[in-house]
Amino acid sequence: MSTRMYASSMRVLVAPDKFRGTLSAEQAARAIETGWLRARPTDELEIVPMADGGEGTLEALVAALDGELVPARVAGPLGDHVDAAYGTAGDTAVVEMARASGLALVSESRRDALRATTRGTGELVSEALERHRPAKLIVCIGGSATTDGGAGMAQALGARLLDAEGKDILPGGIGLLDLATIDATGVARVAGTARVLVACDVDNPLVGPSGAAHVYGPQKGARPDEVLLLDRALAHYAAVLYRDLGLDLRDLPGAGAAGGLGAGLVAFLGAKLRPGIEVVMDAVGLRERLEGSQRVVTGEGKLDDQSLRGKTVAGVMRAAEALRVPVTVLCGRAELQPEGVDVASLVGRFGEERALGDTRRALEDLSEEVAAGVGLA
Repeated sequence: MSTRMYASSMRVLVAPDKFRGTLSAEQAARAIETGWLRARPTDELEIVPMADGGEGTLEALVAALDGELVPARVAGPLGDHVDAAYGTAGDTAVVEMARASGLALVSESRRDALRATTRGTGELVSEALERHRPAKLIVCIGGSATTDGGAGMAQALGARLLDAEGKDILPGGIGLLDLATIDATGVARVAGTARVLVACDVDNPLVGPSGAAHVYGPQKGARPDEVLLLDRALAHYAAVLYRDLGLDLRDLPGAGAAGGLGAGLVAFLGAKLRPGIEVVMDAVGLRERLEGSQRVVTGEGKLDDQSLRGKTVAGVMRAAEALRVPVTVLCGRAELQPEGVDVASLVGRFGEERALGDTRRALEDLSEEVAAGVGLA
């Protein structure tokens, strides 16, 4: 039996994001909990899976709001149907665009940044609004396969995006080059009086060097010449939106999120854009939970510069710093060491093979080791 003595019990908040490709936020939180309690069995742990607007935000919000998932079959990014879902909780509905228009739904060999459409996201939004008539709709945008500015979403809601001959433009960003006029009058019937809040995982503008096409087009399969074409298409789209709807969205922070879906939601649904981590933190009451905690453990698959730009780890760190709660970050791989934060990585401790091949148990063991170090008297 160990004779080590530990400090008095603490209350620990466990609030990680997903470890992309290996563990959901819920699975990561449970693994951290299991390992931590092996080292400090008398600590009180509270599990709060987190997200930042990308994949996994639907589950985080539905759990926080004590809601339920509603299955739906909608158009996928390339038009073939996919099984998706949205959430409902009281007077709130939640849609995650990655469920209908996400990059994970398209194999690498089939990625088509020019033609991928957000129509399926619009179909989810339409069903959530018409079937449930919520007072508030939260749309989580991130992880998209698309660069169509939300045009497909708008068409699914009843907007007419027409070419010079009065015909509907083709799906995808490539269709925006032929856009001549926009008639958004059909959207009001579907939207009703719902307030629309958009949870963004990035703050990119719609066009330009930091815009949707240049920054995210390549990961969606766009070649360099196609990136330029898509940026030109989005710029033309922005000009028509300004002329026909009176909205200048070119440089709006977050308008370029999810291939410009942020801009489309503002233009057609009057949405308000907010950092996704702020939306989730408010929904789960993270700040209130932190007030009664002696430590918070957060984490994600890869801790890098992007982690500090509106992602879960940055949001949790910022909230904890304001309340002077110590922070521990457990991650798959660490490429930086934020000041004043304890960081431990699976790759650094166990090597890449185990970190990727046995992630859950490796995370349990890492959590146990960290907890033992925290608790030594």
